Amino acid sequence: MENQKVALLGLNLSQLERFAIENGESAFRGRQIYQWLYQRGVNSISDITVLPKVWRDSLMQKGFEVGALKEVNRFISNDRTIKLLLATDDGEIIETVGIPTRDRLTICVSSQIGCSMGCRFCATGKDGLQRSLKVNEIVAQIFAIKEAFEKRPSHVVFMGMGEPLLNINSVLSSINCLNKDIGIGQRRITVSTVGVSNTLAKLAGLGRDYLGSVQFTLAVSLHAPNQYLRERLIPSAKYYPIQSLLKDCRSYIALTGRRVSFEYILLGNLNDHIEHAEELADLISGFQSHVNLIAYNPIDEEDFQRPSTNRIKKFMHVLEARGIAVSIRASRGLDQNAACGQLRRLHT
Repeated sequence: MENQKVALLGLNLSQLERFAIENGESAFRGRQIYQWLYQRGVNSISDITVLPKVWRDSLMQKGFEVGALKEVNRFISNDRTIKLLLATDDGEIIETVGIPTRDRLTICVSSQIGCSMGCRFCATGKDGLQRSLKVNEIVAQIFAIKEAFEKRPSHVVFMGMGEPLLNINSVLSSINCLNKDIGIGQRRITVSTVGVSNTLAKLAGLGRDYLGSVQFTLAVSLHAPNQYLRERLIPSAKYYPIQSLLKDCRSYIALTGRRVSFEYILLGNLNDHIEHAEELADLISGFQSHVNLIAYNPIDEEDFQRPSTNRIKKFMHVLEARGIAVSIRASRGLDQNAACGQLRRLHT
């Protein structure tokens, strides 16, 4: 174990009590570690000064660590959005973003380093996938943003780097930790996916196993109202037809009793025409759902255009007229390369 680091962040109270006993101390020491991890947000075992120094030194010599991430750089936007570049133990870089409003602090967390899905409008996938994040690396992003804002995030969205459903066990374990150990309600947590075949039923089943009940929100990135256009934007869509994806969404709703949100990035003069809005309304008619419209955030590698405010509003009005619940997600951090993966690519 001398050469292998083992993170404590992400372990629950009973696991930490057992850890203490297995390492020569009483369960009480595990409860102390739990308090200092989740209530005080320490970054190192050496900072848990309530523990005997000899034992702290012994744990670190054995390779145990809190599992926090090191801040490499910080970008503060004019709208007070803070984007952090964080380094992992193996030298990789991930992004996490804190988005403040008057009554909440939302954190956009990454679930992987890079991404294999290759969506054309996303900077993250341009360099491919390096690896999936471990539970402590996901949870540590919460504490990094908490430290940056001096305030605990109230809402969590898995919409950062990576495809969460390709790291489903770590994502669900981290949601369990966020909910039960940090105190963020499941209904304030959203998991976003571009769609991975044969995973939604698995998500529902594993969600019950990990969490007891599935209460978090599932957000499915459609970004197109038909298969042809979706394949142009999302290469993996050719292996997962849009009708199959929607069928799986209906099954997920039946299994969990939770509605599905649909994400739709509006690309100027590509998928933002009135006929696209009508087609989208036809596609999801009858769903227990909500549509989030997102104006494209430009990246250097693609020449897609950000739509005008007028086109966005017209698209929204068509959906509203058809009885579709819809909202426009406000763009944040545009002056600091807000698109997923942009900051990491600039750094590397």
